[in-house]
Amino acid sequence: MILFLALVTSGAFGQHLQLVNKKNTVSQAAAPVWQWRISVDSIISGETQAAPQAFLWIPEHCKQLKAVVWGQHNMTEATVLEHPAFRKTLAELGIGEIWVTPAITQMFDFTKNAPADFERMMNRLAEVSGYTALKTIPVIPIGHSAQASFPWNFAAWNPARTLAVISLHGDAPLTKLTGSGAPNPDWGNRNIDGVPSLFIMGEYEWWEDRMLPAISYTQMHPHSVISLFADAGHGHFDASDALVDYISLFIRKAMKYRWRANGLHPVQREDGWLMGKWHKDSQPTAPAAPFNAYTGNRQSASWVFDSSMANATEHYYKTARGKRQQFIGFIRDGKIQVPGKSHAVYAVNVQLLPDGITFHISAFFADSTRTRQVTEHASTPLMINRICGPVKKINDTTFRLDFYRMGFNNTKRSNDIWLVAENRGDDVFKSAVQQLNIKIPLPQTTGEAQQIYFKSLPDQQKGVKELSLTAQTTSGLPVNYYVKEGPAFIKDNKLVFTGVPPRAKLPLKVTVVAWQYGITGKYQSALPVERSFFIVP
Repeated sequence: MILFLALVTSGAFGQHLQLVNKKNTVSQAAAPVWQWRISVDSIISGETQAAPQAFLWIPEHCKQLKAVVWGQHNMTEATVLEHPAFRKTLAELGIGEIWVTPAITQMFDFTKNAPADFERMMNRLAEVSGYTALKTIPVIPIGHSAQASFPWNFAAWNPARTLAVISLHGDAPLTKLTGSGAPNPDWGNRNIDGVPSLFIMGEYEWWEDRMLPAISYTQMHPHSVISLFADAGHGHFDASDALVDYISLFIRKAMKYRWRANGLHPVQREDGWLMGKWHKDSQPTAPAAPFNAYTGNRQSASWVFDSSMANATEHYYKTARGKRQQFIGFIRDGKIQVPGKSHAVYAVNVQLLPDGITFHISAFFADSTRTRQVTEHASTPLMINRICGPVKKINDTTFRLDFYRMGFNNTKRSNDIWLVAENRGDDVFKSAVQQLNIKIPLPQTTGEAQQIYFKSLPDQQKGVKELSLTAQTTSGLPVNYYVKEGPAFIKDNKLVFTGVPPRAKLPLKVTVVAWQYGITGKYQSALPVERSFFIVP
């Protein structure tokens, strides 16, 4: 993973900034639903020694599926895909989501097996879901960091099927500075002309050398339509509410200008607008303008769809421009943590409370060393939120282990928790972010062994509201659950059902997993137990 800069805001997009204090109050209420899951059996992942799992979400009331956003498991892809505001936008547009863990391809090398594996995945999802349009539907690939070249290569492989490209804190097309360190496949005569693309970099990861390949590409391919977006006041690891809102706006524009019922329409560069490339704390040298009227440096200018997109971008930049920078530190067990030199900066262990799954971590406004508290800082709250991993936020100092559909058996990711401390800034101070990485032992192997007893679950009629779950452990410790697949979520040891999309194929499989992590030194982790049943007509 590598670093960058990006910025945004306006209209409905800008309105979301007013709600940033409420982040996660909705998303923490219930785990996000993914109604279908298939195994991509043509691949054995080195992370799990098993086939990757592809999950499909379709908006609950979607009659006509028009496109899907496809992301794979690196870091912030799921943060975006499961964000309530993002899903609300997609539901309004008739767009679904696919998330794959572990990834079936890092670079999408179309000279090898990636296209065939993708087609198998889409055909199988079409078959199990009943949404047969998935076999040929337009795709918006999204990839973060080490996965950030995959969207460009997918678009080069099949531009006629690519609705838009989102490289999230990532890579320029055909860059030699890939986030993964692996080389891009040779594009030959391929290009992504007419495919609207969003290249995002964060302010606190900004490196001009990573931007230059994008500028070079647009100069060599004058029909490309690439937006160079700086996530001002943010870094490599976070996907803020504001950024999610900007990406949502970008997808709305892509649907307006590119999607047609009879096929995707090439977006013409001359029909868009140009605006100056972001420079930290500097006013633009020329105002944004229609393509042919722009008077600034055209070679380095960023293309955007229209005036409202230009205004949204400038508004986003304006929220960070000319303000004082802030720094954030962490406190664990009453002690200020010293930042390290790892990619995470903070890599810490936590002391779990007597329940075996709850822990505390807190953040404070710091000086540039991140080891001393300061009294001058933004008046808005300092929050800690989940980036990814098996964790649930209780409040800004309390977190709980919360395993989910990734399962226990990914030796790289199942024990890997990433949090981000963040502040949205105010009129004087710009927004600030600081990531933190926590590794937990998985499974717990010390103490008394325990097992879970979880009786089989009967099939349920479509329209059922909830189902009680009554698994028990031999240790007497409480059982936790997650939904691996199906239109349902867990609440108070009950399986609460959501609506079944109107074209869903029945019977529809639901899989619930019972887990018990154990207590350090007292009880070992129990082997998780799966129970599946079907929703029937």
